[in-house]
Amino acid sequence: MRILHTSDWHLGRAFHRVNMLGAQAGFIGHLVTTVRERGVDSVVVSGDVYDRAVPPLAAVELFDDALHRLADLGVPTVMISGNHDSARRLGVGAGLIGRAGIHLRTEASACGTPVLLSDTFGDVAFYGLPYLEPALVRDQFGVEKAGHEAVLAAAMDRVRADLATRPPGTRSVVLAHAFVTGGEASDSERDITVGGVAAVPAGVFDGVDYAALGHLHGSQTITERVRYSGSPLPYSFSEAEHRKSMWLVDLGADGSIEAERVDCPVPRPLARIRGPLEELLADPGLTRHEEAWVEATLTDPVRPAEPMARLTERFPHTLSLVFDPERSPQDPDVSYARRLAGRSDQQIAEDFVAHVRGAGPDAREQAVLQDAFDAVRADEAVREVAR
Repeated sequence: MRILHTSDWHLGRAFHRVNMLGAQAGFIGHLVTTVRERGVDSVVVSGDVYDRAVPPLAAVELFDDALHRLADLGVPTVMISGNHDSARRLGVGAGLIGRAGIHLRTEASACGTPVLLSDTFGDVAFYGLPYLEPALVRDQFGVEKAGHEAVLAAAMDRVRADLATRPPGTRSVVLAHAFVTGGEASDSERDITVGGVAAVPAGVFDGVDYAALGHLHGSQTITERVRYSGSPLPYSFSEAEHRKSMWLVDLGADGSIEAERVDCPVPRPLARIRGPLEELLADPGLTRHEEAWVEATLTDPVRPAEPMARLTERFPHTLSLVFDPERSPQDPDVSYARRLAGRSDQQIAEDFVAHVRGAGPDAREQAVLQDAFDAVRADEAVREVAR
């Protein structure tokens, strides 16, 4: 069976101030063409179809167009909700849509109920594990501690239990939306840390032939059978070095995997340039970036006059301007943003306690802070589900 694995469409999302809907429509067209021309037997979409729980109308219309075009091809599609999606909204009409061969899996309770597809060699069971917010599903899965690993492991136990009832030789594919250990994050993914931990081990997916992952925006191979497709388009300059693609996976009769990356259309390349303004304007080596979307970091010790206007004369698609004067970390003028870069909310809170009290929080106080951050995250998740 030939499977096309994609995820993280984020329909409705902009890139800085650039509306990406046209580029997203271009990707949908490319997806449909790939399905038709490469003999794809099934499509899997591993979450974050939309960028937010209540997407703009234009994004909904594009999604509707994608569903119709995939259904017209007669190629079954399985998709799950991600942490950006409203599972309830995305799942509306799932039963009816399923009759057209588009199988939406947005309910945690259905983790152990597969979509069964067949090829020459027998059945392939597709299990959809939507994003599982630990605070919302811990009771449903009967886990004591609300953590990603615990709830995902419980969901996979249901998958393996169902698979054990299937005829020998039944192959299996799991769709999941999670941060798996070994994956490389980028700036455009929403933090899903719970209890100080965001990642789950790849071993959670042992026992299935292929795990089609979503959430991280870079295409990655965690193991031969556990892969991220990544987002088809860039959504932050941290993705400047990404090669945006989908996985074309051939699942053999014996469960063997052969995977090929299929490149996605590039609406415009990304470039990150850094240095004093006058050097950036004069450097001939930067000519290749003149038509790219540009993030420029200026290192001038004093902020130059009209930097954006001058940059856009040479780089007309400059979208982001950052000031980062080259100073030592001990310099009192180092920016607040620079001091906080790469630090978690928990670390920032602990630093604040140390600053105002003269000593950092002890273990008990650290736990209180962590519980507070987790409670806020859980409350946000509950509010989003209720919308």
